[in-house]
Amino acid sequence: MRKYDELLVSLRRVIRAIDLYSKKLSKESGLTSPQLIVMQEIFNNDDVMVKDIANHINLSSATVTSILDRLEARGYVVRERSTIDKRKVGVRLTATGTNAFNNAPTLLQEHFIKRFEALDEWEQTQLVSTMQRIAKMMDADSLDAAPLLQVGQIHPQNAHGENPK
Repeated sequence: MRKYDELLVSLRRVIRAIDLYSKKLSKESGLTSPQLIVMQEIFNNDDVMVKDIANHINLSSATVTSILDRLEARGYVVRERSTIDKRKVGVRLTATGTNAFNNAPTLLQEHFIKRFEALDEWEQTQLVSTMQRIAKMMDADSLDAAPLLQVGQIHPQNAHGENPK
């Protein structure tokens, strides 16, 4: 097998694994990975602005707005215009949204994180650099993306880095 075929097979395996975890997440929680990522950002930063969510999770404001529309329709979030600056609209989780978030599976595989963090710093840097180069070679370096794989239980933290449970 040619080297580029081996690389493409490995990439397809990673994509397939992410897809399988995504389906599991959706089945278990009724939420998509991007929805949970947005909810996590809101959980950590109550009354956060859409632009700030988008910047923190590396998605476009339009994508985040679309996700918020779906979450709002389900009663998970509310958007409220600032009384101080009418141009600003803050987003916060409802009680229903907080409950759904707290009971949802984790976005990143714990064993992946543990294995990655167990690598030497130079190996971590090399992997990140290699994947960034692959994304660029595939003209995917500017696509919306958030850090996600999903299994396990979310361990939410508030804005101060503390676990509220």
